[in-house]
Amino acid sequence: MKTTLALATALSFALASAALAAPPAKTGTTAKGSVLTDSKGMTLYTFDKDADGKSACNGPCATNWPVLKADANDKAEAGYTIIARDDGSKQWAYKGKPLYTFAKDQKAGDITGDGFLNGAWHLAQP
Repeated sequence: MKTTLALATALSFALASAALAAPPAKTGTTAKGSVLTDSKGMTLYTFDKDADGKSACNGPCATNWPVLKADANDKAEAGYTIIARDDGSKQWAYKGKPLYTFAKDQKAGDITGDGFLNGAWHLAQP
């Protein structure tokens, strides 16, 4: 019985660790092809003004373009990294590009932010 309990405990820790290790974004399909999405299926975007793994979207910009937030215990993997924002919070990035949703997208699959601001916003693609 003791061995079974120890095995069950070890298995539950392994499963919990695997759940935490999942990538922060998923892949969805839009009218423009495959895109990265958040856990709710909302399209993720990148911003041309971001450079060197740093977000240039703060203040009112971040209100219109909510960041894909990372928690303190999240771990980077598989092309994903975690960057520090100016306000001290953490944000997910993919291949060095910080990730955002767009406040005007209403449902999963919407891509209304693509090309916004003279083409500075782009669909985040896998």
